[in-house]
Amino acid sequence: MERRPFHVVLVEPEIPPNTGNVARTCAATGTVLHLVRPLGFEVDDRHLRRAGLDYWHLVHVEYHDRFEDLLEEHAEGRFFYFSTKGKRQYAEVRYQPGDFLVFGKETRGLPDALLERFPEQTVRIPMRPDIRSLNLSNSVALALFEALRQNGFPGLV
Repeated sequence: MERRPFHVVLVEPEIPPNTGNVARTCAATGTVLHLVRPLGFEVDDRHLRRAGLDYWHLVHVEYHDRFEDLLEEHAEGRFFYFSTKGKRQYAEVRYQPGDFLVFGKETRGLPDALLERFPEQTVRIPMRPDIRSLNLSNSVALALFEALRQNGFPGLV
């Protein structure tokens, strides 16, 4: 039986080293990385490449001009939206291989209209109330490794 990978989606990422770190995490876990334009950098940015080190050839990256395109292309997929506005904690979700973990831009997160459209799929990472948010690449790692843990770290040693 073929192992279905998880998917990490970055909607309009702005900071090259964050995306590079996420790409390295995706390479290490066999996770598909989706980047939704516009990007706040060029994909050949030296900071992006340095953060991903020499793992870029191991990352399956897909680019999308609009988030709606991704939703249409994967209409059967389960999407979870990570936001400080989520009511449910991310660890309460029972993740399944093939799920999409969606994160917004560093300065504003995901658009309110998207969160309002999918309130039951919007989740949060718990933190102190006086902290605005966690770093994007740290949030991705937390969420992705929880999903992998729940599924017995498929394909990983």
